[in-house]
Amino acid sequence: MLAKITSKNQITIPKAIMQQMGKVDYVRVSFEDGRVILTPTMIQSADVVRNKLATLGITEQDIEDAISWGRKAF
Repeated sequence: MLAKITSKNQITIPKAIMQQMGKVDYVRVSFEDGRVILTPTMIQSADVVRNKLATLGITEQDIEDAISWGRKAF
């Protein structure tokens, strides 16, 4: 099957493919050996938070330090 790429780099996944995938809101996109791979993915709220923390470079120790600081009596 062919799917056209729009000027905004968007594609429409053919209906026959979507029916095989089932209800999917998100896909992970990767590029391997010259192929674009779409993998159906469920996003959990905790996953979003973990990814944001990783992007910001915040470690578990940073979080523990912040909690300790926040619990100090002023």
